[in-house]
Amino acid sequence: MGSEQLYREALEWIHGLGRFGTRPGLERITELMRLLGNPHHEVRFVHVGGTNGKGSTAAMIASILRSAGYKIGLYTSPYLLSFTNRMAVNGSDIESHELVDLVGRIRPLVDKISSDQKLGPLTEFEVVTAIALTYFAHRKVDLVILEVGLGGRLDATNIVNPLLSIITNVSLEHTDVLGNTVEAIAAEKAGIIKKGRPLLTAAEDRRVLSVLEERCRRLKAPLYRVYPTGGEKVELPPEKPAATLQKITTEGQYFKYRGFSVLLENVFLSLRGLYQVTNAATALAAVELLGDQGFRVQEAQLRSGLAETSWPGRLEVFGEKPQLIMDGAHNPAAIEKLAAAMPRYFIYNRLILVIGMLADKDTEAMLKHILPLADSIIFTRPVLPRAADPAEIAAFAVSHFKLRCDHRVIHDHCEALETALKLAGPDDAILVTGSLYTVSDIRACWQKRVLRAI
Repeated sequence: MGSEQLYREALEWIHGLGRFGTRPGLERITELMRLLGNPHHEVRFVHVGGTNGKGSTAAMIASILRSAGYKIGLYTSPYLLSFTNRMAVNGSDIESHELVDLVGRIRPLVDKISSDQKLGPLTEFEVVTAIALTYFAHRKVDLVILEVGLGGRLDATNIVNPLLSIITNVSLEHTDVLGNTVEAIAAEKAGIIKKGRPLLTAAEDRRVLSVLEERCRRLKAPLYRVYPTGGEKVELPPEKPAATLQKITTEGQYFKYRGFSVLLENVFLSLRGLYQVTNAATALAAVELLGDQGFRVQEAQLRSGLAETSWPGRLEVFGEKPQLIMDGAHNPAAIEKLAAAMPRYFIYNRLILVIGMLADKDTEAMLKHILPLADSIIFTRPVLPRAADPAEIAAFAVSHFKLRCDHRVIHDHCEALETALKLAGPDDAILVTGSLYTVSDIRACWQKRVLRAI
């Protein structure tokens, strides 16, 4: 059997576990890791949770530490282009044959646990996390930057005891699982805080901070805050660490950072959005704290690591006339920040919005921020069973927001992209958003289009 076929079969088995849905709890993955010999005990971790910015912050930390010569693992979700994007060492995704080998090793153990009536079947995320932890141990990395999947307290990644925990921010999300108040969600995310291990957070909501402070007190865990980022011409606050935006260019943005012991001027970041400056400040503060654990990084490495950070699908730009912008904002807080970033970071005449969402999202809260920016709207959907019906989203927009601008429903995402390109003039912008799955699907359409043109 060919290697490609083996890889496809491994992915089919992994994705087939999705039928078991989301089942919070650590019992199953704890048993699976025990049967594997607890390889995660051989690895050091930074654990990154929060509502938004987890992936970007994790990618920045990983890039900075790579620049300093460390061997760094990075675990994130969901993937944008290929399943192998989810686990990488020094910026290189796991090879397909490595994934096949790990699936071959882990599959009989998964079957054994799933047949145990007390434990029940493992979920897809639990198995993927176990594969990643085993992979990183095998590759003997110096440190793994580990992104939480959902929540924190009962997330499969929470079997690790990290050197540092990070909670980027907290807002309403997945209320059916995590709770319907920010305090309840904060309590779930605070579950990644470990006894005596520091927590770093960029959360600003006083209700959230109270929850985090209380758990840190109980666990005698040092708490460090990253203070709110200021816009252009805004002075740094007296508190530290903090950052302020200095300049926006066509390539990205420059900011000033004052940390625990460093002061940096004109730090370049290719990722756009004021919130990415906050994420960068969080990453820099995390690296400073890791210095106490032996991870030494020079100023030049801090700068080069951030400058080289790539995180696709976040205000990512393709083409120039018109501008094609893709952003995977998938909850109200992220959409609100995206809406604020568009007129600040881009110059355009008209905005054509292409939006596809998942059915479990807060439709009203997401649409109210982004619809006012659009001159024309295409409602579409990602190729996913959980996708919302674009016709229903369009009908809701018309009835609830009295939508009067040009709009249409196009179920096929590639056709939605082609229609947007026909509608847009050279001085217009097309924004694709609503879900990382939507961005992933339309990004693939764009890449095929580019290849056909070569």
